[in-house]
Amino acid sequence: MSTTDLNVRFLRASDYESWCALWRGYLTFYETSVSEVVYETTFARLLGDDPRDFSGLVAERDGAPVGIAHYLFHRHCWKIEDVCYLQDLFAAPEARGTGVGRALIEAVYAEADKAGAPSVYWTTQDFNHTARQLYDRIAKLTPFIKYQRS
Repeated sequence: MSTTDLNVRFLRASDYESWCALWRGYLTFYETSVSEVVYETTFARLLGDDPRDFSGLVAERDGAPVGIAHYLFHRHCWKIEDVCYLQDLFAAPEARGTGVGRALIEAVYAEADKAGAPSVYWTTQDFNHTARQLYDRIAKLTPFIKYQRS
């Protein structure tokens, strides 16, 4: 999975520190934070082999991680096949506009195709205007509105 000098690969145990920095940036962008134990648990799950857990991808430029994506396959009542949920997608601020987000999404699309999952979906905040410009080019905006327990 490579685009010019950009390489997208699966997360490795040696990525912990750089993954933490990128995920912290992602969480900060969405004005939230989690405890250290959540970092450790999430990373362990991303590396695990439980099919119910998320998988992780890293985008590298010149060997340095510049983006991450976390995705999950799950059953869907309206389809026989699993679908793919892209939960987290983040490009380091200095890497935005250089194809990192697109490369990560296309890598998730490729993993979904390999798994026979006909659908990949994700959510974003309405204020995420820069990312939404990309999303509008490579996906279809749906009319669904998210609710969650308060």
